[in-house]
Amino acid sequence: MKKILIVDDMLVPLMMTENMLMGQYQTFCAQSAKEAMEIYRKEKPDMILSDFRMPGMTGYDLQIALQNEFHKKIPFMFMTADKSDEVESKGFDNGAMDFIRKPFKPEVLLRRVANILHTVDEIQDLKKTSSTDKLTGLFNKGSSEEELKKICKKSVGALMMIDLDSFKLVNDIHGHAMGDKILISFADVLRAAMRSTDLIGRMGGDEFVAFCHGVLEESAVASKTQFINEKITEAAKKLMGEDMNIPLGASIGCVLVPQAGTDFVELYKKADKALYIVKQNGKHGYNIFSEDAPEEKVETVVTLAQIEMILGERNKEKGAYVLPFENFRVIYRFLKRTRAGYGKTICIVLFALKRTGDADEKISRKQASEQLIECMHNTLRRGDVVSQNGSNQILALLTNTDGHHEVTRTISRVVENWGKLPVSKSFYFTHEWEVLDT
Repeated sequence: MKKILIVDDMLVPLMMTENMLMGQYQTFCAQSAKEAMEIYRKEKPDMILSDFRMPGMTGYDLQIALQNEFHKKIPFMFMTADKSDEVESKGFDNGAMDFIRKPFKPEVLLRRVANILHTVDEIQDLKKTSSTDKLTGLFNKGSSEEELKKICKKSVGALMMIDLDSFKLVNDIHGHAMGDKILISFADVLRAAMRSTDLIGRMGGDEFVAFCHGVLEESAVASKTQFINEKITEAAKKLMGEDMNIPLGASIGCVLVPQAGTDFVELYKKADKALYIVKQNGKHGYNIFSEDAPEEKVETVVTLAQIEMILGERNKEKGAYVLPFENFRVIYRFLKRTRAGYGKTICIVLFALKRTGDADEKISRKQASEQLIECMHNTLRRGDVVSQNGSNQILALLTNTDGHHEVTRTISRVVENWGKLPVSKSFYFTHEWEVLDT
C-alpha cells in the first residue's frame, strides 16, 4: 500500500483529509514541517500532501528542505485556501506536482492523488529502463559507471572486471539466439555469486563489472571465480547439450578499494591490467592488481577437462586449418623438430599472387588473397595448415602426403578451383614447394 504524509497545522482539516485517504492509502499525519521531516526520515512516504501556509516553516520551505537533505525530487501536492495565483505559481516553480484548493471533495482529492502516484511510477519505470541492460536486466554501461564512481569514493571492497571467455564461439557455432541465452544465464550466475547489496553491470558484449562490498580477502575472490566458472559450464551444457565443447568460463581482473585508490576511472584501468594478465595465462582464473608485482602469475581454477576444452579445436568443419603467421611458425618449427618420427612426407608450399594484364582494378590484392585462402581452405585437407605471409603470399603445410605426385595433384586441385572463381580473371598465382627436412 502506498504511503502518504499529510501535513497541516490545523487539526480539523488534517483529520478530514486523512479520513478521505486512509481507506486506500497508509497515511501519516504531521502538524508542523519539523514533525513532517522526522516522519519522512523514518517512513519514506511515496508522496507528501501539505498545506502551503503554515507558521514558521511553510510547505514550500518543507519541500526545499527535504529535497536538499535527500538530494532527490520528492512528489509534493500542496493544499491551500489562498485564492492567490502567486501561491500556486510558487509551488509549481519549485517542482510541486499538483495544487488543490480547500475545501475539496473526497473524489477530487483521490483522483488527483492517484494521478500523481501513477505519474511517479511511470517516471521510476522509465529511469529503471534507461539504466538497465535490456537483455540481462543488470545495470547497463552508463549506469554502472555512474554508480561505481559514487561507490568507489566511499566504500570498501573489490572492483572486478569479468569477461565471459570464448563467448564468440557460441555465436559463431550456435547463432546469436543461443548467444543471448548464454549471456542471460551468465548474468544469473553472477547474481548468484554476489550478494544483493553488490553492484553488477554489463559493460557491453561479453564484458561485465561488479563491486563486492567488504570483500578484501583473496580467498573470497578465488571462491567466487571458481563458483562462476563451474556454474556457467553447467548452464551452457543445459542449453547446448552435454557434449558442448566450448570452453566457456570467466576471467576476472580485480582491484581492492580503497587500497588501490578511490577514483573509479583509475581503478578500472588497474582492474583491466589484472584482467589482461589472466587472459595471457590461460583464462578461467583471477588476478588481483598489485603495484609491487604487476606481472604476477594468475591463480587458475580450472580442471584438466576444462583446460582440454580451452586448448582444443572447436571448429570441426572440413578443410585446412587457417592460422595467423605466428601460429603457423610454431607448427612449422614443431613439425621440423619431430619430422624424423612422423612417418609421412611433410611439404611446405608457397603461393604468390600476381595481377593479370587485364585485371579489374576494383578488386584489391587484399580481396584476392582472402579468396585464395578460402579456396585453399576448401580444397586442402583438415590436417593441412594455411597462413598468409604479407599481402600477396600464402603458405601451406601439407602434413600427410606420399611424395611428389600427391603434392602435384593437390596443387593442381587448388589451381583448378581457383580458375572457377571470377577473381582469377584479375589475379593468378605462382607456386613452389619443397619437402620439410629435419
